[in-house]
Amino acid sequence: MKEEDRLSKEIIGAAIEVHRHLGAGLLESAYEECLCKELEIRDIVFER
Repeated sequence: MKEEDRLSKEIIGAAIEVHRHLGAGLLESAYEECLCKELEIRDIVFER
């Protein structure tokens, strides 16, 4: 699997995990904060 594909899969997985725990209907900023934490937990480097 290409590195880009692996990374995309990890990021999508992190976003799904956040949504699964928070559910729908929150402000985007709440999802953003939690997604950033989830990416940190998964050791995925990102920029806000």
